[in-house]
Amino acid sequence: QVQLVESGGGLVQAGGSLRLSCAASGRTFTSYAMGWFRQAPGKEREFVAAINWSGSSTYYADSVKGRFTISRDNAENTVHLRMHSLKPEDTAVYYCAADSRAVPGVSLGIGGLELWGQGTLVTVSS
Repeated sequence: QVQLVESGGGLVQAGGSLRLSCAASGRTFTSYAMGWFRQAPGKEREFVAAINWSGSSTYYADSVKGRFTISRDNAENTVHLRMHSLKPEDTAVYYCAADSRAVPGVSLGIGGLELWGQGTLVTVSS
């Protein structure tokens, strides 16, 4: 079974950039559509971005559109989230998710996703 491990979180000043990565173990990475979600303190987990199996289609929450870019490298079993122009309200634990049935957060809700990583903390200071 595929396992997901996120990395790349940290502390950054407002206006700065970070790149998150999610490495997937196993040989079936291309069987999964991938997504990024985040959960701020005291708030519910929310959708950030998603990408389909081939990488040909991407999806974004309105709050990050134009600032974040999701991509995947199927040869490296990795999905990335490039984040630019970060704001304090982007502070959250960011989670990678995978699902073989549909695009996470787009065609499937958060509660029904097959796989989750452990999360990586992003803190944006003002």
